[in-house]
Amino acid sequence: MDPKKIRNFSIIAHIDHGKSTLADRLLLHTGAISKREFRDQILDDMELERERGITIKARAVRIHYKGYWLNLIDTPGHIDFTYEVSKSLAACEGVLLLVDAGQGIQAQTVTNLYLAMERNLTIIPIITKIDLPTAEPEKVKKELVDFLGVNEKEIILSSAKTGEGTEEILQAIIEKLPHPKGDPEKPLKALIFDSKYDSYQGVVAYFRVFDGKLHAHEQVLMMQTNTAHEIDEIGIFNPNPEAVTELSAGAVGYLNANIKNISEVKIGDTLTLASNPASEPLPGYQDVKPMVFCGLYPIQAKDFTLLRDALAKLRLNDSSFVYEPESSASLGHGYRCGFLGLLHMDIIKERLEREFNLQLLITAPNVVYKVLTTKGDILELENPTKLPPVQQIEIIEEPYIRAHVMIPSTALGVIMQLCQDRRGNYISTEYLDATRAVLTYEIPFSEIVMDFYDKIKSLTAGYGSLNYEFIGHKPSDLVKLDILINGEPVDALAIITWKEKAYPRGKALVEKLKEVIPRQMFEVVIQAAIGAKIIARDSISAIKKNVTAKCYGGDITRKRKLWERQKEGKKRMKKIGRVDLPQEAFISVLKVD
Repeated sequence: MDPKKIRNFSIIAHIDHGKSTLADRLLLHTGAISKREFRDQILDDMELERERGITIKARAVRIHYKGYWLNLIDTPGHIDFTYEVSKSLAACEGVLLLVDAGQGIQAQTVTNLYLAMERNLTIIPIITKIDLPTAEPEKVKKELVDFLGVNEKEIILSSAKTGEGTEEILQAIIEKLPHPKGDPEKPLKALIFDSKYDSYQGVVAYFRVFDGKLHAHEQVLMMQTNTAHEIDEIGIFNPNPEAVTELSAGAVGYLNANIKNISEVKIGDTLTLASNPASEPLPGYQDVKPMVFCGLYPIQAKDFTLLRDALAKLRLNDSSFVYEPESSASLGHGYRCGFLGLLHMDIIKERLEREFNLQLLITAPNVVYKVLTTKGDILELENPTKLPPVQQIEIIEEPYIRAHVMIPSTALGVIMQLCQDRRGNYISTEYLDATRAVLTYEIPFSEIVMDFYDKIKSLTAGYGSLNYEFIGHKPSDLVKLDILINGEPVDALAIITWKEKAYPRGKALVEKLKEVIPRQMFEVVIQAAIGAKIIARDSISAIKKNVTAKCYGGDITRKRKLWERQKEGKKRMKKIGRVDLPQEAFISVLKVD
């Protein structure tokens, strides 16, 4: 195919602004799928995506239209999946920027737009959902012109639900987006932008060809891992996988080379021909740093190796999360995993449980702290249990983010109060128009990781949106809060918290644990401690048997003798008994404000 007849593009927008619906409409309009095959979210093939109504993984599909090949890469909108968006944009020449006619520009709209501008991609602005009763297309058009500097004549009004504007969008893709610049005669250079593991085929890599040509049964070389493989099959997404004999410059497709070793394929690697390799690889991707860490432990100890294999397969499909083995005195062997955010963590846990039939226990999430010791060493702590003793610590630094909160002007006071309560430093307020403002704060990341986004949504009746970027570590007055059950510290419940909040947090945690830990045959004492100092304490009384039920009348000393014997038995049991901690005990750490 002549590269001049190819267009590679992505759809970018804030979460819930209709990216997947527009992708469905484009496929239906161009005949890529028939009305019989059509269903909502056709590109979201993961059960979890369809259930939650969100896109988690970027998906590629080829559309035939008026003699052109349009390669669409559908992307997620949630802030936790920004890395998925940046991977997709590397394989494109242009983007469709969607803005909801009812909600207008949101925080993630701006972030995704900047990602596209950094790569010098051509942007086609589209106002979607104009069929809604709440739609205000003229007002949103003015926002796009004023805030994003878009040319008003280039804005397309559309409704993916009714099909209005679909023809104009397809025409704009052909006329305005540049064609791929690659040379089919040069040595092969192809960028791997995604991959997945198939039980029968091994690793299936998704790639975009920048230069050269690729044929089935040729031997390819992965430039980063320096491994060679013979291709069994190459193909395109039409939208279902379809084998082809050749892919040349500008094409997007997949390859199957029966690769069983997962570590041989890396996202961002360059594919070239072993017989005629390229002189240097493509730029690839910057390694993304996880922001939130937690422990994942199998409830059944025998599932540890199954968990290890499952994590390796998911890592292949999602390179933005990391993991390493760790062991806990209370939970046994497991893995410490790093994620981009809480939704990302929740999705990975659910995928492990559904796709690999694992029963998992998850510990409280925490962020990465930097500790300067008295010896001058700098430690990066992903696990609170590894914090050195207080006398060995010079400074503890915690990660800070710059948060941009887009809200209705009427909610300005309550959101400012929320940011202040979360130790935020006020930076600025910008007004988009008379009804909407953007608040900028610098906030410790640990303060927003739990429920900050949910609070914004509830305080603004669903109209608030949040975007943030990491700005570095800053010194803070932090302490390690330990939870002791019957005098033994439970390492999986340890947290690092701000000193001023340590007492109320410890007290609330003890109260919460008292509710969720079931009664045992002996008394259970729950304590919160900072170092050797106990700051909160409560106890769960033992399940008692009425040992004096058979005594009727007679001397009281007979009853006392039985009660004393029972007390001795409970003491002995306490020495050898272990407290059964349910999953709710670990989840309760998340729910304590």
